[in-house]
Amino acid sequence: MDQRHLQEMAHLEDTYWWHVAKRDLVVELLKKHAPTAGIVVEGGIGSGRNLLEFQRLGFDVHGYDLLDASIEMAKQRGLEHVRRQDLHDAWPLEDGSVSAVVMLDVLEHMAEPVPVLEHAARVLKPDGVVILTVPAYPMLFGKWDEILGHHRRYTKRTLRRHAEQAGLDLAWCQHWNSFTLPAAMGMRLKERIRPQRDAAEFPRVPKWVNSLLLRCAGLERSLLLRIGMPCGLSIAGVLQHADRERQPISSVASKSRPNTAVGRAAGV
Repeated sequence: MDQRHLQEMAHLEDTYWWHVAKRDLVVELLKKHAPTAGIVVEGGIGSGRNLLEFQRLGFDVHGYDLLDASIEMAKQRGLEHVRRQDLHDAWPLEDGSVSAVVMLDVLEHMAEPVPVLEHAARVLKPDGVVILTVPAYPMLFGKWDEILGHHRRYTKRTLRRHAEQAGLDLAWCQHWNSFTLPAAMGMRLKERIRPQRDAAEFPRVPKWVNSLLLRCAGLERSLLLRIGMPCGLSIAGVLQHADRERQPISSVASKSRPNTAVGRAAGV
């Protein structure tokens, strides 16, 4: 992520529907699948807004990013355990010490994603999980992806293969952001016919449209957590140790959490 995109993210994270919807989904996945306490590590922290939400769940939050500006923003939010770290290098945490690793739209930036997942697997507790999101559909790869430094867009099969190569199982996997897929496909087609994009910026929408999209995202989240979604612009996944006792993670009942207030997240 470059400095310009980081500044835009910091400005939008508390209100823009995409940021809010993604964070709300990840919070639900943490509540449902992760151990109820311990360390959560986020790789690629942006401005640190997600870590605040995970902290409200009762986790001890740690964050890694390559941008010094990201680390500074996170520290300004009162987050202490944040540091500059290349995710390809060994993570400064003990083996089996982490309840959850969160990487939201990060793996597509990695030329070699498997070593990153291997580092995540090493630090996970036996019952820990990796929660991630990645952009879907290689056929949609375009100028937007190039500007953002993406190496690929994912299919479920590709994500599963990368997980297995790192010693992890893709225990739960669903598409999300289905309701904007037709518009995104139309925009990609238009760009191929008449290339014009020179910056990767989130489309600004009126407040009422933003609220409507948040409602759509809430309805979609309820459906995908129960019955799944057949399509969507992104893929969300929950990974666990490959040698973990085989129990379908999607059938695990939601766990009780410390009685801490969880404000509504804002995120893309």
